[in-house]
Amino acid sequence: MIKTKNSNSFAQRVLAWFDEHGRKHLPWQQDVTPYKVWVSEIMLQQTQVATVIPYFNRFMASYPSVFELANASQDDVLHHWTGLGYYARARNLHKAAKTLVEDYEGVFPPTLDDVVSLPGIGRSTAGAILSLSRDERYPILDGNVKRVLARYYAIEGWPGQKAVENALWDVAEKNTPQNRCANYTQVMMDLGAMVCTRSKPKCDECPLQRDCVAFAQGKQTDYPGKKPKKVTPVRQTYMLIPMFGQQVFLEQRPQSGIWGGLYGFLEAQSAEEGISLLAQRGIEVEEIQQLDEFRHTFSHFHLDITPLIAVVNSTPQKRVAENESRWFLLDEPIEVGLAAPTTKIIKTLAK
Repeated sequence: MIKTKNSNSFAQRVLAWFDEHGRKHLPWQQDVTPYKVWVSEIMLQQTQVATVIPYFNRFMASYPSVFELANASQDDVLHHWTGLGYYARARNLHKAAKTLVEDYEGVFPPTLDDVVSLPGIGRSTAGAILSLSRDERYPILDGNVKRVLARYYAIEGWPGQKAVENALWDVAEKNTPQNRCANYTQVMMDLGAMVCTRSKPKCDECPLQRDCVAFAQGKQTDYPGKKPKKVTPVRQTYMLIPMFGQQVFLEQRPQSGIWGGLYGFLEAQSAEEGISLLAQRGIEVEEIQQLDEFRHTFSHFHLDITPLIAVVNSTPQKRVAENESRWFLLDEPIEVGLAAPTTKIIKTLAK
């Protein structure tokens, strides 16, 4: 059982730090709405603030409210997300927007449970949305907050383990104040991002230093515990790139799975299999040219990619097969969602 320190003192100290040092000028902190906070929180999952800002600004320019987002096509939403990665976030954002419009008249529901029921929103994200936009008292536990609390209390173990996660939620709940909840939520994220960093934490700048157990132990980087290491598997694939002049053929991927709903090149386990799959789509290949191999790394495996240009000499159809697969001109903007390896290959071809 973790002995909780004076929660008032904890909150008072971090809020005093926020008043002097906290982030107050981020785009989603201006004219705050639940919609803006929600979009920013989804974008910020596994992505740094500096990377998110231009994406957020473009997203808001195209979809200034949940109604525009709900009415947009998935292709358009994924196109706006291209480069941010973890594309399930964008698909769930789009689904949740439709639910908000259809079931809640475009207004975020009032209870935590209702917000959590929306696609792609967990307990911490829901708490952040309600706290930051409505100043309601809900604890959060994103990666930054986990690090601050794990070090302050010297909570051992990897937060992915349920017992460790429960211990962190317990202290997160007890330290969340009754007032200034929006500022408190923001400062806990700020401390983790700006002071209590993963490596080389700036302990001398931290308002919690005086009774931080990890600091007293001199073991700040031991907390939180690391995920048990596993050997990262390596997979291999061939990407077939049908080309007719300056046109390339892209196939829309299934909605589920890796790069769901994005456009990409047809994948196969060999050049021969790829040529056969293209023939099934009415694409007759005249010649194969291999580009340089490269590796794309996911969170749970490496993918070694061999790109193969499949030269097509006969005029292609506009669309092929029954889905949205089609030919695109390299010298025109491709305004659909593209996976990172697809973008990399297209940039190589367009040089």
